[in-house]
Amino acid sequence: MSWTPPKLIHIPRRTVFSLIIINKAGGLIYNKTFHEGGLNKISTNDYLVLAGTFHGVHAITARLNPVKPVATPPTPGTNELPGRPEPSSGLEVLETENFRMQCFNTLTGTKFLLFTETTQTNVDVTIKRIYDLYADYVMKNPFYSLEMPIRCDIFDRKLLSYIREINNR
Repeated sequence: MSWTPPKLIHIPRRTVFSLIIINKAGGLIYNKTFHEGGLNKISTNDYLVLAGTFHGVHAITARLNPVKPVATPPTPGTNELPGRPEPSSGLEVLETENFRMQCFNTLTGTKFLLFTETTQTNVDVTIKRIYDLYADYVMKNPFYSLEMPIRCDIFDRKLLSYIREINNR
């Protein structure tokens, strides 16, 4: 009887690399790297350029819309609202062979860009949880000025704790 080593099963890494938050005017208001070995480092100036460029591309892609048939008017005598097509959401996901970038655009125009491994699951759930942390610890902070860079220690700590939880699974 000969011994054969067990086959190695490749378990895909699931890592959140970084987060960028862009205000409604396209300005970078927050960026944080969570995994140093993931994406190449870029300068602060490059982050500013990335934020402005993404903001412009997002605005253009939101206007690129297939022409949809005209909505039917409501039936007279009913309380139906006329059907309105959903507004285009713009660029939501950009995937390369090395990373995935997912955008969550809030109703106020603030954009959350999350950079992850391509195999990361439930990115939409993760990004919405990050938004909840933002709402709880940044927006409810009486010292935070809207549209300005985020400098909130408790937000940083809660966010880092949440992302560590994900990256250590």
